[in-house]
Amino acid sequence: MQALKDLLYKMADDLLILGHRNSEWTGIGPLLEEDIAFSSMAQDKLGQSLALYQLLTNLGESDPDTLAFSRTATLFHNCTLVELPIGEYDFSLARHFLFDHSELLRYEMLSNSSYEPLALVAGKFHGEIRYHTLHANTWVKQLGNATEESISRMQAAFDFAFPYALAIFEPSKFENELIAEGIFEGEEKLKEKWIASVSAVLNQTAIKMPDLSKIQSLSGGRYGIHTEHLQPLLDEMSEVVAIDPAAEW
Repeated sequence: MQALKDLLYKMADDLLILGHRNSEWTGIGPLLEEDIAFSSMAQDKLGQSLALYQLLTNLGESDPDTLAFSRTATLFHNCTLVELPIGEYDFSLARHFLFDHSELLRYEMLSNSSYEPLALVAGKFHGEIRYHTLHANTWVKQLGNATEESISRMQAAFDFAFPYALAIFEPSKFENELIAEGIFEGEEKLKEKWIASVSAVLNQTAIKMPDLSKIQSLSGGRYGIHTEHLQPLLDEMSEVVAIDPAAEW
């Protein structure tokens, strides 16, 4: 049971935090199309996080609002990649591309999970995330094959993002249990699929795929060790709730 909860927490926390980060592009996107796209993807991710928190509630954890708004940073299990500020569009696009490729593959794998409620949710999520990935692929290919400046900026963004992206696959201490019980095939197998997936797209551009074996993963997030950016984000997210925790909306 604890292994399943650990898996659900990290997936839900990833989606909640990145959903909030993506929402920060609302009104300031480089193009109206991208303003709308990031806002839509943010809404999808928040909805997906709610569904996963509800699964946790069904397993005896607190209600979704409490899980989302009443924990400190050390109790969150999201990877460090999703909590970083949005920066310039090049970084947000690189993060979007790297994270959503991992999510698409994660939910493909989870659609066969032995825990049926998660398998059902994964099947629903997969269709939504597929469109997110198509969006990311389109823009990475376009900017990765355009001008010298766009290629240079995207290369720099990917070089910065990859050490954080590798932390997506930080293994759980329950990894062997998850695999043995057929709940999830494991982070290592997911990472292998992800490397092949992102390489296939980047190889169609002028952006160079780094040697990931030589990059140190900036991990720790799965165990509550975060960057200085997460707690201020959580404070902002819970600002209204903190005024009156007992309020009903």
